[in-house]
Parts: sequence; structure tokens; C-alpha cells
Amino acid sequence: MSSSSKKPVCIIAIGMAGSGKSTFVHRLSAHLLSKSPPAPPYLLNLDPAVANVPYDPNIDIRDTVDYHEVMKQYNLGPNGGILTSLNLFTTKFDQVLDLVEKRAETVDYVIIDTPGQIEIFTWSASGAIITDAVASALPTVVAYIVDTPRSVAPATFMSNMLYACSILYKTKLPFIVVFNKIDVEPHAFALDWMRDFEVFQESLASHQSTTDDEGAPTYMNSLMNSMSLVLDEFYKHLKSVGVSSVTGDGISEFLGVVEASREEYEKDYLPELARVRAQREATLQKRKEESTARMLADLNVDRARDPNFAAQDRWNPDGEEQEEEDDGGELNIIDRSEDPWPGQYIDLTQPRARETTWPRPA
Repeated sequence: MSSSSKKPVCIIAIGMAGSGKSTFVHRLSAHLLSKSPPAPPYLLNLDPAVANVPYDPNIDIRDTVDYHEVMKQYNLGPNGGILTSLNLFTTKFDQVLDLVEKRAETVDYVIIDTPGQIEIFTWSASGAIITDAVASALPTVVAYIVDTPRSVAPATFMSNMLYACSILYKTKLPFIVVFNKIDVEPHAFALDWMRDFEVFQESLASHQSTTDDEGAPTYMNSLMNSMSLVLDEFYKHLKSVGVSSVTGDGISEFLGVVEASREEYEKDYLPELARVRAQREATLQKRKEESTARMLADLNVDRARDPNFAAQDRWNPDGEEQEEEDDGGELNIIDRSEDPWPGQYIDLTQPRARETTWPRPA
């Protein structure tokens, strides 16, 4: 790192299923490792249902939560199992932050790979908790991965942009749209659509799925025309870059945009975070004072009715300290980059593939 006080940037990779998030994380990690000197990132995998990942994560949710056992114990389906596993992992996320902060002086980037089902992370309480916790500790950037070949259809492109808009305004973090797989389909068409809504409307009018059998515009055509006008202002302030997770094209440009987003985080997000924290603390302090006043008023009433009541209003401070000591629990988040400690055995020489038995059709 350039200075000891400079914190690493956290990159949260979010995207639709099949957009190439894990492959993008792998390519980004390989690019950083190929530098001279190498700058290995700190990698976190938050997908409990993935069979294999193309990179070696420092922290893997699968080491803490058994996805198949969660489905079995709670009688859940695949998506419910992923969501519950992520919720269980979130209860120990303070330990994850401790491990990340220990490595903050030695890494430049912390990269988080999220579950394939985008709604599980973006619209769940656990996803919001993880995002807020990381953003309050480190400069954080959201990388929204887009499957470029599938977005050549105007309806798919518009769906991706609406989702990107909703995530941006939900997280309020620096946001980068990453058009992935440009080795298959260049992303120039997407940039043209974002720069000029008339170009998008022309493509929309010529697309078969937006007209009926008689050639008249459908309701979907009218809706997307209106949405393109609404999102025109959104596009003006949106950072975008095209990358190929196979060839590595565009990764350097992406890292340049990430560094620019660090400045945006420090300029815009940190002051807003301080304002929200101050407002929250003031609200909590007010509620605490009101609650204390009500409690004291009730105690005065009880003591007036029964003078002996004050003698029963006691607690044992020693017992309270003992309870706090017992509440710590054991560390059960595993950092694979650290040396094993007594009682822990992880054989990293063995493949981590998980056998999955799919039921045969009747």
C-alpha cells in the first residue's frame, strides 16, 4: 500500500445469476497477483450453495455454515437455504470484520463475492447488515456485473439498469456497472443506449419483441420508452466499464474507476454516514432518557406504596461480569490465510468439490 494509513478498498460484486461474478472475481484476483510486486487481494465467498469457486477465498461461508444441513434442519428449499445460511453467517460477521481489519495494512483490495441469486443479498436483512458493516469500516464500492450478450435485447438491458438504479439508491455507495463478457459481445451498444435515449428508442422500435403481430407498439414498448427517459439523468452520473473475465481486457480500467470511487466514498458517503450516525445516536439518547424517566416515575410510585420495595431493587455486579465473560463464545470464522490453531484441521491439499446427487426423473 502507498501509506500505512490508507485503508484497502472493498469491492462487493453483485449481479444476476450467470452474469459471471465468480469468474470476474477470479480474473481480478489473478490480475492483482500478476503485478510486480504481487498485490494479492483478500477474498470472501458468501455463496453457501456453490460447488466450486475458481479462486481460493481467504474466508468462505461454506467453512462456517453447511448449506445442505441448513436445508435439512429447517425444511427449506434451495433459495430459503441460501438465505438462512447467509443469516446465520451474518450473526458472526463481527468476527469477519476483525479478521479483515487485521490484514488491512497488508492488502489493497477486499473483494466480496455474493450469492448467485441477487435478491437474496440485495433485498435481505443480512445483505444490508453486511453491506453497512463493511462500508462503515472500509471504503466500499459496489460492482454491478452485467451479462453483456444477454443485454442486447432492450427489455433485458432495461431490467438490468432498473435493478442497478434500485441497488444504487438502496446502498448509497459508489457504484460501477461492469459489462462482463465483452469478448463475446462488445458493450459499445450499451454505452450508446446510455448516452442517447433516442438511439435506445430506435433499437427498441426495431426489436421484434416490442411489437405485436400487426407491427404496432406493445405496452412493454411504451413502458420502456418512458423508462429510458426517466433513467437518462441516472446514466449521466453512472460509472461503467467493459471487461472480459476470460481474457482480462478492461480490468486495469476497472481498477482505475475503483480508485476514483474511493474519493467519492470519502467525499460523499463518509459525511452522510457521520450525519446518519449522529442522528441515530440523538434519537436513541432521547428514547433512553424518556424510558429512564418513565422507569423512575414508576419506581417512585412503587416505593411510595411499599417502602420495603427499595431493599429488593439490587443486582449482583460480579454475576453480571461473569455472564459477559461466558457470552464470548469460540471463534468459528476461519481465515485460511492464517496458521492453523490447536483444535483446527483444514486439509487444503484436498479438492473442495462437494458431491451433489441430483434426483433422476421418474
